[in-house]
Amino acid sequence: MLYPALPRLDHPEWQGALWIGSIDLTLDLPASIPLADADGYTRARLLARNGLDPVGFVELAIDNGVVDAAELRASAAQLPPAANAAPRAPLSSPPPVTIVICTRDRVEHLRGALASVLAVDYPDVEVVVVDNASTTGDTIAYVESIDDPRVRIVREPAPGLSRARNTGIRAARHDLVAFTDDDVAVDPSWLTALVRGFGRADKVTCVSGIVPSGEIRTQAQAYFDRRVGWASSVTPRIYDLAEPPADVPLFPFQVGMYGTGANFAVRRSRMFDLGGFDESLGVGSPTNGGEDLDIFFRILMAGDQLVYEPGAIVWHRHRADSDALAIQARGYGLGLGAWLATVATDRRAATLAAKVAFRKAGSAARLSLRMSKVASPPSDLADDLPAGIGRMELLSIFKGPMALRRSRRGGRARRPLTGVNRDARPT
Repeated sequence: MLYPALPRLDHPEWQGALWIGSIDLTLDLPASIPLADADGYTRARLLARNGLDPVGFVELAIDNGVVDAAELRASAAQLPPAANAAPRAPLSSPPPVTIVICTRDRVEHLRGALASVLAVDYPDVEVVVVDNASTTGDTIAYVESIDDPRVRIVREPAPGLSRARNTGIRAARHDLVAFTDDDVAVDPSWLTALVRGFGRADKVTCVSGIVPSGEIRTQAQAYFDRRVGWASSVTPRIYDLAEPPADVPLFPFQVGMYGTGANFAVRRSRMFDLGGFDESLGVGSPTNGGEDLDIFFRILMAGDQLVYEPGAIVWHRHRADSDALAIQARGYGLGLGAWLATVATDRRAATLAAKVAFRKAGSAARLSLRMSKVASPPSDLADDLPAGIGRMELLSIFKGPMALRRSRRGGRARRPLTGVNRDARPT
């Protein structure tokens, strides 16, 4: 029996809805594979894997709640082989890891995320929940009720995801710190794969993983699934400013391919060196996002390496209704625009951007064309999406610089961990 990537909360609302899960092709599979909670679904999307390593996504027909194993294997065999795969370093003694989950007034979401995090198959883990300016005591009461010595809670009274992430870094007892969100489910092998990424090269400061859609039962979720760039690649990569990848023409400015804030790990010691997350970016600040793009970019600009490790899987539940999708689209555009403003106001980054744009004028033009297409949602989804959602996201990008200015005027620091005592931990 296969179980869905995320617990089922409601019925599918759209004929194109997909049942989503993963399957290990190295296992001895029955001829017909039953799917749990598949009522109302006619097709399934499965992430095919060979043990820890994803092979790719396949879509199969569901017949009376089952999928055909022969069709699964035939479809998986047609997937293109992973290209440009980075060498794999064997794990010796797995280092201890701190997992940080930042949350605010979302206990029902947090329950599921914590349950998946506590089920990871990793030997030495602590979990730090950062309660970020919650309006009630429900989060603290819930976390303190958990009978598991690995879990503790710290408070960050000032709102803002970047502030909460910095508090999590300060509170961490281990040098490897993994971040995930409160509306996800992590794969049992998530940490094993993230840690493996740190062994792929000598100067790895950050490892990110894949964040596939864990539910597509509405058109709003299908739209978001098609829009994001960190939900499909199954090829491990090492990104290094000293060795620009030939197939990433606007490197290092194509930040969407590095990963997202729901799934990455960093070296705690280097985060203090880099100053931590920019408090003027992220949910809970006027910019409403961009803090993950910023830290990935700054890690590369510092001469460190960033590894994309697709075996580290975190399933995300996208916004299911049009109103929530509109809010998210505006937030993504605003955060991207604010981050671009930080690039434009940094002399070294702006100079590099000008050089890359000049050398790769054709690639920049193609990127602009792709961005213009965002303004027009796919025709098969447009009827059930907020009017002008694509234009809304693009226009929000242009509002990002002003949002960044308001955020900075509010006293939010660019590098708040600079000079902070890394041995002093908050409670």
